[in-house]
Amino acid sequence: MTKVVVAMSGGVDSSVAAALLKQQGYDVIGMMLRLWSEPGKEDSNRCCTPDSMAQARRVAAGLDIPFYVVDAKEIFRSTVVQYFLDGYAQGVTPNPCLICNRKIRWEFLLNHALAVGADFLATGHYVRLKAEGGRMKLFRAVDKTKDQSYVLHVLTQDKLARALFPVGEYPKTEIRALARTFGLPTATRADSQDLCFLAGDDYREFLRRNAPEVSKPGQIVTRDGKALGEHQGLAYYTIGQRKGLGIASPHPLYVLAKDLATNTLVVGNEAELGRSELTASNVNWIAGEPPSTSFRADVKIRYTAKNVPAEVTLINGKQAKVHFDAPQRDITPGQAAVFYGGEVLLGGGIIV
Repeated sequence: MTKVVVAMSGGVDSSVAAALLKQQGYDVIGMMLRLWSEPGKEDSNRCCTPDSMAQARRVAAGLDIPFYVVDAKEIFRSTVVQYFLDGYAQGVTPNPCLICNRKIRWEFLLNHALAVGADFLATGHYVRLKAEGGRMKLFRAVDKTKDQSYVLHVLTQDKLARALFPVGEYPKTEIRALARTFGLPTATRADSQDLCFLAGDDYREFLRRNAPEVSKPGQIVTRDGKALGEHQGLAYYTIGQRKGLGIASPHPLYVLAKDLATNTLVVGNEAELGRSELTASNVNWIAGEPPSTSFRADVKIRYTAKNVPAEVTLINGKQAKVHFDAPQRDITPGQAAVFYGGEVLLGGGIIV
């Protein structure tokens, strides 16, 4: 039988992924990563709490599949958490899930899967994968409210050739129904949306403990340089933020930009917020190459943002300029700009 390792988290999606593959006749192995937790908060990482691990073990036992725990604490700390801390220190708003998918799940874990003789690595991501014209194509999930293609724009053809995404063809409600049908103990387990290593804490508190150097106060100014107050550290603010600025104003003010060189937070009214262009760097093309040097696409600028129409123009092999049909108010350096051709994921890069 074809052997597949399923990345298990103790949640309903990865549990159903394992059950579906077992039902389809694969030789299934469950693997769970033991990830880094903050000192003093051991085992608090939501991806591998003692309860999550116990749930994953129960699922594996019920499916009669082997289950292994792989220690990834050090590589997760040095790769994902450091990326998060470095991003804020550099004045951007990083998305650590991108580096986690690229370096931890689809490199570190994939290598462990291949080492035990597996042909594929499967995850519970909501995305669809199809082979067309000799290449692997990624499509948005059937359930658009759960689609996770945004964080998988980092994958390459060689990784996708080893990938399986069993739940992407189903709506979430049906996945929970399948979990009950399979008798899985995770059928009613709640989804978690926060960053796993924050353990439910506010990211600002995490930064204060682990990167105190970002807590450097500075001026809050308007675009024309008028001083309005003092910020507590650029890392604690994000583009488009309105609440928590701590300054009095007769009209609502929003964060427009963060100037790391002068350590100033630039604010203004809502009309000043929108921008029509962005530049993305380190662009990865799912097909291995872009559709053309200039093309129309739907672009997503945050995981929770809607896809909006734009013109994408290559600057060079790893950079692209995006011009939107209408101004976008929350373009944020450090987040990803991800490109779609209808349902097909074309690629994406980091907003600079």
